[in-house]
This record gives sequence, structure tokens and C-alpha cells, in this order.
Amino acid sequence: MKKSTLIKITGILGILGGITLFAGDMLLYYNGEQTDRLLNMATASDEKIITSGIFALLATWLYLFGLVPVYYAFRPVSRSVQNAVVILFAGILIAYGVVHGAYMAIATTAKLAHNNHLDLEESARLAIEINNAIRLFVYPLFAVLSVIFIYQVWQRKTYYPRWMVFFFPLLAFLLRGVIWKMLEGKWQIIIAGGYLNLILVLFFTASLIALWNKNDL
Repeated sequence: MKKSTLIKITGILGILGGITLFAGDMLLYYNGEQTDRLLNMATASDEKIITSGIFALLATWLYLFGLVPVYYAFRPVSRSVQNAVVILFAGILIAYGVVHGAYMAIATTAKLAHNNHLDLEESARLAIEINNAIRLFVYPLFAVLSVIFIYQVWQRKTYYPRWMVFFFPLLAFLLRGVIWKMLEGKWQIIIAGGYLNLILVLFFTASLIALWNKNDL
């Protein structure tokens, strides 16, 4: 298989990873105009919760395939920097799947509480704390990756054009609060609920476009 073909196929797989996990988010969160995510999880069907958990596994695999184009885009830099970018990115993407898996505990606990007329927030408190604790391990990885990625791309040390910096997830992540405040009703659930996966769909799409006609990787 030609290298350019491999990059295109794996780039598309990365995009599909984001779409798959976004769909997993919606299976848990989306319920028409109802914007209470915990209540939506509590009233989701067993089938939706199970399918959402399966999507987390599939999406993680797809996301990791999506790192192949990133690896080739960083070939001009030193091997240590190239490996650091891929390892840090992989750690974050694996955490995406683990964090989503932790939401299965939140959804299951909330569903049991709802069915037995218990307080949802108190019942799901421990599962939510576990989810938040897992996220704390991801933020340092994201910070280091952001510095390396943005510096290398902006200095034109990679095969990515400079505009890729604006599609790297950091900017969208920092603007999430502003964007979420602009949303109401079902769009708040759709965009805010699947936001972290949507920004990866954006990143992998931009990466694919940037490398599409590169034949010298």
C-alpha cells in the first residue's frame, strides 16, 4: 500500500473515531429538549447505555489509527519529538475511551437511582468523582502536547502548514465556556455534550486536508 493511501485511510478512520464517540455521547445525553444530562442518562434505555459503552471501545481503536498521519507529518523533526507527540496524543485518546467508559458507571448508577426514586446526584456522586479523577491525569499530557505540537508546526518544522495550529484542540478547548453559553435547548446537549469529540473530528479532518496531496512524507 502506498504511504499516501495509508495516510488517507487512517486519517478517515480518525474522523470516524470522533463521529463514533460523538454518537456514543448522544446515546447517553440526548433526549429532545431536556438539557439535564444526568436525568437524560438516568432515563436512557439499557440498549443505549450498552451501545454507548461499545462505541467507546470502537472509537478508541479508530482514534489510534488516526495518529498515523500525525506520525508522518512529524517525520522532519527529531525522532524523540516525533515519538513524544504520538505517545502523548495516544495517551489522551485512550483516556477519551476510558473517561467515556466511566460514564457507563454514572449512567447505570443514575438509572438505578431513578428507577428506585433515589436522589440522582447523591447516588451518582462517587461515579462522577471517579470520572473527574481520571481527567486530572489527562490535563498534564494535553498541556505538554500542546506546547510541542504548536511550536513545531508554527516553526514550520513539520509537514503541516501553519494553519493547523488553529485546528489543534487547544483553542477550541479554551473557548468551550464561551461557546457553551451561546447554546440553548437541544443544541446545548448536542454541541456541549459531544464537544470534546467534535473538536477531534475537526482536528483529524483538517489534518487529512493538510496532508491529502503530500506525496513526499
